Formats: sequence, C-alpha cells, structure tokens
Amino acid sequence: PALEQYQLVSLTAHIETGEEPYARLIIADGGREVSCEAKGAGPVDATFKALESVVSSGAELVLYSVNNVTEGTDSQGEVTVRLTKDGRVINGIGADTDIVFASAKAYLNALNKLAQGERMNPQTGN
Repeated sequence: PALEQYQLVSLTAHIETGEEPYARLIIADGGREVSCEAKGAGPVDATFKALESVVSSGAELVLYSVNNVTEGTDSQGEVTVRLTKDGRVINGIGADTDIVFASAKAYLNALNKLAQGERMNPQTGN
C-alpha cells in the first residue's frame, strides 16, 4: 500500500463545563511532524478545525456518522466522514474506543484519499 500522506501522532481533546472545547494534535505530514490546535463547538469539531488549520484541504464535510461496532461501555466506535471537493466525494472511516480518536482517524483517512488524487474512483469515493 502507498505510504499515507497524513498520520496521527498524538491527540489531546479537552472539554470542561463553561469552557470552550479544544483539541491539540500532532500529525505527520509526509513524515514531518506538525502540531495544530483549535477550539470548536465540541471536541470533534475542534479536532477537524485543527486538522484543517494545517492541511487546508478546502473540502467540505457533508456527513458525520458514528456507529458502535461492539457492545458495552468499552465498545469500539466506528466513525464515517464524507468530504466533498470539486465535485469529488471522499469517504473516510476510523475506529477506536474513543470517538474523538475515531473521528480524527476517519478525517485523516479521507484526507489521505484526497491527497492520492486521481487514482480514486470518482463514483464511489473509495
């Protein structure tokens, strides 16, 4: 498989009553570590804003979906994001016991597909 352009190195998300949620991430961009942070409506929103602050994909988030893969409080959550850019539709999927982590993985998965460009099927987004 092709080396991914973007990889998650670390993620800190913070929510507290009365405080604006924020996320701080370190991602590897082509092997070079870049840190970013942003505030948002919630930890997932802040995570996506932080990622966009360094990636600047120009893509629009058109779908955000969470499904549990297993049962119980320690269940794996699977997040699907759908991005559109220039008429292309890209789906990203990420799974983790933490929804914020799963969300970051899904968004990066979509960004990596976007970065791979024209090798993608424009009909399916995969």
